[in-house]
Amino acid sequence: MIEAMARPLLTVDRLTKHYALTRGAFSRRVGIIRAVEDVSFTVSRGETLGLVGESGSGKTTTAHAILRLTEPTSGTVHFDGVDVGTLDRAPLRKLRQRMQIVFQDPGSVLDPRLPIAVTVGEGLTIHRIAEGAAAAARVRQLLDEVGLPAAIARRYPHECSGGQRQRAGIARALAVDPDFVVCDEPVSALDVSMQAQVINLLRDLQRAHGLTYLFIGHDLALIAHVATRVGVMYFGKLVEIGPTAGVYRDPIMPYTQALLASVPRLDRGLRARGAPLQGAPLQGAPLQGEPPGPAQPPTGCVFHARCPHPAKDAECARIDPPLEEKAPGHWAACLKEPVRHPHSPSRAA
Repeated sequence: MIEAMARPLLTVDRLTKHYALTRGAFSRRVGIIRAVEDVSFTVSRGETLGLVGESGSGKTTTAHAILRLTEPTSGTVHFDGVDVGTLDRAPLRKLRQRMQIVFQDPGSVLDPRLPIAVTVGEGLTIHRIAEGAAAAARVRQLLDEVGLPAAIARRYPHECSGGQRQRAGIARALAVDPDFVVCDEPVSALDVSMQAQVINLLRDLQRAHGLTYLFIGHDLALIAHVATRVGVMYFGKLVEIGPTAGVYRDPIMPYTQALLASVPRLDRGLRARGAPLQGAPLQGAPLQGEPPGPAQPPTGCVFHARCPHPAKDAECARIDPPLEEKAPGHWAACLKEPVRHPHSPSRAA
C-alpha cells in the first residue's frame, strides 16, 4: 500500500475494474477488458493528486470506480475511514454529499431543458440542504463565487459559452459543500485563455474551502502547475507515483520518461512551483508504437513491448513488476534502474 501522508482522506487499495467482452446474438462472453488493474494510492486532506496517461489508460474509470459511478470488480475504497463499497443506496447518497465530480463536458450534467439555476441547485434539494428562498440565495452565492453574473441563473446551457457552462458545473459540484472533488479533465474542451481562468478558479476554491482534488488530465504541463503529487497510468495500471517535482524532474519508469520527452516547455510549470527542471529527462526517447489491445494484455511488464530501455530483457516480458519505493515517497513499477542523464539530479539528493 502506498502511503502519501499521515491520515489520508482517500485510500484506494488494489482497485480493479473489468468489463466482459461478448460476441454474438446471445452476448457470449469471450474474454475480459482490464480497464483498471490493481491500483492503489492515497490522497491526503487538502492536496491535489494528478492522474496522467494516454487516452484509454484507465484514469477516468478509476475515478468513476472511486465514486461508485461504476461498480469496481474488486479492491476497496475508503473515504474518511468509511468503506465506500459496503454502503447501501441511502448511506452512499449521504456520503456523495462529500464526494463530487466536475466532468470534462459540462453538458453531461447541465440539463438543456432547465435554467442554470435549477441544475446548480439540484443538489440542495436532493440532499435536503435548502429549499425555496434559501436555495435561491445559495445558488446566487455559488454563481458569484465561480465568477458568473446573476443573469446566468435564468439562462439555459445553450445560451452560455463553454467557459460559463464549466463554471456552472463547478458551482453545481460545490453546492453540497463537498470535501473531495474529482476534476475529470475539466479544461480540455476550453481554449487556452479560458483554461487558465478555470484552473485559477479551482485553486482559489481549494484554498477557500479546504478542498481535496483528484485531478485527471493529459496535459502534463497543466498537471505540473496544479498537482501536489502525480500518478502515471498505463494500460489500466499505476506505474509511477510521487511528488510532482520529483517525478517530472527525475522520472523512473521509462513510460513516464517517454511522456515527458514528448511535451515541450515543461520547465515553465515546475518553475512556477519553485522546482526548476534540469531539462535532462526531456532528452529521453519519445513514446513509440501503440498500446496493446485492451482484450490482449501483455505478459510481464505492461510497457515492455514499447520500452526503449536498453537493459530490458526476457525478465521484463515474464515478470509484472510491483510498485516499489525507489526514493522517499517516489514509487515506480520497473525491474531496471532507469538510464540516468549526466545532468539529472540524484534521487538521493
